[in-house]
Amino acid sequence: MGDLMAIVVTFTGKSTLPGPDSGFRIWSYKIEPSSPGEIPANERIALGLPRDVDVRDPALYPGVTELQNTFLVRDQNSTRQYVGRDTHPAGALTISFVAPVSSSTSEIMLVKMPANQPMTSLSFATSQAGAQAPVQTMTVPLPGRPAFNGRPLSDFKGSLPYASELFGVYQPLAGWFGALNTRWALSRTLGGAGYSDLDDIAETAARMLEEEDALAAVVGQCEAGLQGVLSPVGLVNLFREYFFEFDSFLGVPAGHVWLSPGGTVELVETSTRRTLVEKTAEQSLETSRKVEESLTDQDDVADAVKEANANDTKLGVSATGGVNAPIFHADASASFSTQSTRERSSEQTHKHSRTQSSKVTSEIKRNFKTTFKTVTESTDTSSRRYVLQNTSTEDLVNYELRRKMRKVGVQLQHIGSRLAWQVYIDKPGRHLGLGDMVDMVPAPDLTDIPKPEVKPYPPDQKVTHSLSVPFRWIQGDENADQTYVTSSDNIDHGINKDSPGVDDIILFRFNLPLPPAPDGFEIKRPGTPPLPPPIDFHGAQVQFTATASDLNMTANPDPATNTLGIRLTYANFQTKKSMPFDVTIVYTPKAETKQAIDTANKAAMDDYAERVSKVQHEAYGNAVRERLKKVSMTRSRSSEDLRKEERHTVFRNLIRRIDLGQDPHLGSELIQQLFDVDEMLYFVAPDFWRPSTTTPSTTPPPPTPPEPTQGSVGHYPLPPYPPGSGDPALFQGETVASRYSFTDVNNALDPNGNATPEWRVNYLITEETQPAPMGSSLGWLIQLDGDERRNEFLNAAWAKAVLPVRPGHEMCALQLLRKIEGEGVFQRPYAFQDGDPSEYQNKTVGEVLQLLAGSLQQANRNMDNVRAAEKVFENGFDPLEGGFRPAAPYQVFDQWIEVLPTDQVVAVQVRYDPKTGQQL
Repeated sequence: MGDLMAIVVTFTGKSTLPGPDSGFRIWSYKIEPSSPGEIPANERIALGLPRDVDVRDPALYPGVTELQNTFLVRDQNSTRQYVGRDTHPAGALTISFVAPVSSSTSEIMLVKMPANQPMTSLSFATSQAGAQAPVQTMTVPLPGRPAFNGRPLSDFKGSLPYASELFGVYQPLAGWFGALNTRWALSRTLGGAGYSDLDDIAETAARMLEEEDALAAVVGQCEAGLQGVLSPVGLVNLFREYFFEFDSFLGVPAGHVWLSPGGTVELVETSTRRTLVEKTAEQSLETSRKVEESLTDQDDVADAVKEANANDTKLGVSATGGVNAPIFHADASASFSTQSTRERSSEQTHKHSRTQSSKVTSEIKRNFKTTFKTVTESTDTSSRRYVLQNTSTEDLVNYELRRKMRKVGVQLQHIGSRLAWQVYIDKPGRHLGLGDMVDMVPAPDLTDIPKPEVKPYPPDQKVTHSLSVPFRWIQGDENADQTYVTSSDNIDHGINKDSPGVDDIILFRFNLPLPPAPDGFEIKRPGTPPLPPPIDFHGAQVQFTATASDLNMTANPDPATNTLGIRLTYANFQTKKSMPFDVTIVYTPKAETKQAIDTANKAAMDDYAERVSKVQHEAYGNAVRERLKKVSMTRSRSSEDLRKEERHTVFRNLIRRIDLGQDPHLGSELIQQLFDVDEMLYFVAPDFWRPSTTTPSTTPPPPTPPEPTQGSVGHYPLPPYPPGSGDPALFQGETVASRYSFTDVNNALDPNGNATPEWRVNYLITEETQPAPMGSSLGWLIQLDGDERRNEFLNAAWAKAVLPVRPGHEMCALQLLRKIEGEGVFQRPYAFQDGDPSEYQNKTVGEVLQLLAGSLQQANRNMDNVRAAEKVFENGFDPLEGGFRPAAPYQVFDQWIEVLPTDQVVAVQVRYDPKTGQQL
């Protein structure tokens, strides 16, 4: 090294790389020898930099002139890496390399690297008068990867917003006790006697808050927050959120592909995202509208913020400027100063908006999923295809597939303050109709179950028996050829007096046995009156009677003895010993026979009913499952339409509550003239707060609310399944108004550890139904095509309606409110607060309200303020120094940046060190 007299190395600066800014720069160092011979031509001179500096391979930048003939050598056994170039010609040269833009200081070396020889360290100085040394401390790139935040915000000054979102913060103004709210609160929550009419609060005692007045007792119980509940006025501070498109950059790798020398690969990118497309026809034009079911389906932070606001039930909604603007509810303010309320509103707006945009941005990032498939042939013409080719025949080429990311700037601006009237409405959703889903459930198919034929009883049988009446001699001559008639002495005897001597007597009364009845039959008892069975003597000389009453019989024939009774009244046996005849007996099935038939019929019908019941029960279960699935898939209506309906019903209830004079139509028009009814907002109370609910006096007192029992039912119970074979009620209904509830039981343990039944009103789900909406476990009435806010509105105990005053009409509106709400505590001294205007000192509550209304009216009529609220749309983005400041009137006061993914993926060629595996 002794032949090198003096070498000076100086850092000459950094220059930009061609193309988009990637956080890297071209670093240049000048090597100046004291004479050209100190650095001869065709030498390899290099700078020794720390190994952890991210120096890029110059071969990656073939078109950059400063990097021509530059080389990079990394020694894995050393803490140094060497970047240099060949000297040509001899003398001074500049060594340039690509490294991160951020600067640091570190020790560097200057070396000579002859081919196939050990490197030689060269002494050098950092200035002409500096000391020579083999190692010097100089400015070098900051170790590690570059922390690149993109272009400065000043580069985007003047960029117009691509989207905006309007919202506000409402603060009640504590201090004025309005008649409507005070009477409402006294009757429900505070107890005690209320005011019977408006004149009570208009009296001097109420205005001065004298101790003997009932209002004084109420005020004594109220902190500022509760006074804000009873106050009829408040302030709405309106804000607008702007979204600006900044630059884009490549994010983390989403995949990796390597290509062998000369190889070609075709990539098919498939981007998945959950969407639901609805097609509607209008004037022969087909349009598509995407209806997203969750925040993670949105691609843009502006759309996600809008949907988050639409679904947030904690917000009031106002149709400001023709769009639904969410309104946040802040704590009541004891100060009537617009500056104080504006500053607190801006702080709450900053917290909510920043948290919300961060949340939805995180969800959007999780939404994107890209899958790459390596294929040789594809027929999917709708997919994106990328063809990568390695033209080199020697080197393996690596590509990282990196997602393109967006930078979106967000700013908040205060755009005005509005005076508002607040009033409470009980059961706001009572008069809203529900959507009945038409669902005709077909009756179950019973064609495969043949209905059994009912086996009838056997018909009566008529059986003709051949019997004979015997000739039975009693006295006298046994003459069978004589004619006999009924004896006057005994009607059961026949007598013949024609013979000389003793009269001839024969037997006329007979009980003749009958043959056995057919199997399963018995003699049918005669009707009333009983008639004798038909008897035929075939023309014999005989007369007789077979009537049961003539024979002193209960029935003839007699079923008990199976005999036939007969009495002759005239007979001539014509020398024969018997007189034959035919008798027809009617037999009927026995009771046992009928019982056996009934039993068989019942068994057949029971079997049929059981099979039908199984089919019906299965059909009932399937119908319930199918209906639950249909109900859960019902699309929600437009949130704008739902909010309009709710505002209509709230305003309708409001008109009914207030006294508008003899002509309510004129009063309604007056309210709409001074108050912007279309921008009315409302906040609903939780359903569990029921101020009018009373608990009956029992020992011990029942829980509040009462616990469900077996007889409890929900708002819309499931139609029951009948125990018999009748059609279930589900098959008879044609519409469904809400989600079904079902009373079921589970076991609970009492203090002794014993299982006791615990009844609950549950809701029904299946493995195919969508997740149940908010309120299902609370037993809410659910509107099938409603959203979460509508369901909360339907089940709310009350709602607080807030009507903004039309800009420029604040003084007239205040005068009207004094007539409607009275002047409770108006003449009481105003409690001056820090930050209040000086003119509020030594004023009454009524006087400060007048000053507030006057200042708002003046500000809202000032056209300069109107133009200031729209300046961002005219002038575009203006960077906010510091990112946040308390909101000044009509000024931008908050700013931040969100990073969003896109569905685009870029293939970036990278190189890796084969020994360390680190990316070069």
